[in-house]
Amino acid sequence: QLQASGGGLVQIGGSLRVSCAASGISNTDTMAWFRQAPGKEREFVAAFHRNSGRPSYVDSVKGRFTISRDNARKMMSLQMNNLKLEDTAVYYCAASRTAILSTVRFANSYAYWGQGTQVTVSS
Repeated sequence: QLQASGGGLVQIGGSLRVSCAASGISNTDTMAWFRQAPGKEREFVAAFHRNSGRPSYVDSVKGRFTISRDNARKMMSLQMNNLKLEDTAVYYCAASRTAILSTVRFANSYAYWGQGTQVTVSS
C-alpha cells in the first residue's frame, strides 16, 4: 500500500516536499513519482530503479527535484525546489516489481499506486 502526502500551495520559486509511505513494498521494488495535470496524461517525474544505483528524472525537473528513498523506514520522498507554474499537478507515488530500465518511465509498468497529493504553484 502506498500513501502519498505533503502536497500543498506554494508560490513560484518556492519549495515543497512530498512523501510516500510504502507499506508492503519490497526494498527491491522500483519506486517512482508521476504527476498528472488537469486535461493531461500522467507524466513520469523521477524513479529509483531496483537495479540502478542512480535515480532518473524527466528533463523538465532535473536540477530542481531530488528523489530519495529510505528503505528502513519504507519511505520515498520528492524534494521540489524552484517550483514553476507547470509543476502544478496531482503527484502520485508508484511501485513496480517488474519494471526494467527501459520501461521505468511508463505508467503501465507500475502495478501499485498511491492516492495522489495535490501540488499547486501560484503566481
